[in-house]
Amino acid sequence: MSEITDVGSEGKHLETAYLGGGCFWCTEAVFARVKGVVDVESGYAGGHQPDPTYEQVCAGGTGHAEVVKLQFDPAVIGFRDLLEIFFTIHDPTTPNRQGNDVGTQYRSVIFYQSPQQEATARQVIAQMAGVWDAPIVTELAPLTTYYPAEPYHQDYFTQHPLQSYCAFVVAPKVAKFKSIYAQRLK
Repeated sequence: MSEITDVGSEGKHLETAYLGGGCFWCTEAVFARVKGVVDVESGYAGGHQPDPTYEQVCAGGTGHAEVVKLQFDPAVIGFRDLLEIFFTIHDPTTPNRQGNDVGTQYRSVIFYQSPQQEATARQVIAQMAGVWDAPIVTELAPLTTYYPAEPYHQDYFTQHPLQSYCAFVVAPKVAKFKSIYAQRLK
């Protein structure tokens, strides 16, 4: 598990965020295009099974959610800004579901690593409550476990843009991000 702060290869102070907004391919594809996000890694967090596989997580019995681990430069983009993007690119009102992806592994979740991240997440959730027609059900929990997903899941959208899920589910989320947050594009 990574620490909240790190020093990147260029000597920059980096912070880490762990967010689950359904399928990690969608979330990774958006955050990989955000200015200030230095690295995005798909993985599994919040469950009880050590070193889970994709198949085990998809079966729903591990307790893990599909998440992205974001390393970001807080001098360029803040945790609050990342959360605002997060709440724009997924539906935080559907428990254990994003579109046709159903199960606890697809829950909306923010895994915080500090009291500051928790407080910021609570503030953003309260702020976003007025934006949605239904109550926000995003889980807020301390990060206890994280495992990187298998290599073939990393940078999936870029590698497989014509795959049907990517073309019909991921691409529209990326397009929505680009239209709303053009100033945040790398």
